[in-house]
Amino acid sequence: MTNEAYAPEPIARWYMVAAIASVLFMLVGCGGYLLEVTADPGSLPVDQRAAALARPTWMIAAYGIAVWVGLAGAIMLVLRRKLAQPLLLVSLIGVVFTFLPLAVVPGVRDNATTNDVVAAVIVTAITWTIFWFARHSQQRGWLR
Repeated sequence: MTNEAYAPEPIARWYMVAAIASVLFMLVGCGGYLLEVTADPGSLPVDQRAAALARPTWMIAAYGIAVWVGLAGAIMLVLRRKLAQPLLLVSLIGVVFTFLPLAVVPGVRDNATTNDVVAAVIVTAITWTIFWFARHSQQRGWLR
């Protein structure tokens, strides 16, 4: 007697579209990270300069971890590898630490705009959805 609840299910037709969309989202994040770390704060407008200089180093490190590990996890989704799930969990944790200063670091909080908060919520929601997709795929037996 086999337990069909844990039997692999046929891969959904939409799987590869979602996996490629995940890679594209993470690539956008990587591009944003590269723009942020290579920008000269002196060339920014005064309000953006103050926000850039208020960011703690650990926030920028968390951003890098979130996007680069997330990109690796998304690529693992395209390749249908089980490693996608733990990598995307690390990415999600990185996203949380990237946006945590908006709430707990006074210099960042004081310079944050409504757009920053909205972007944080949207990016966190999308990253959580990609992690959930990896978890769902693992449970369905789509990752090997």
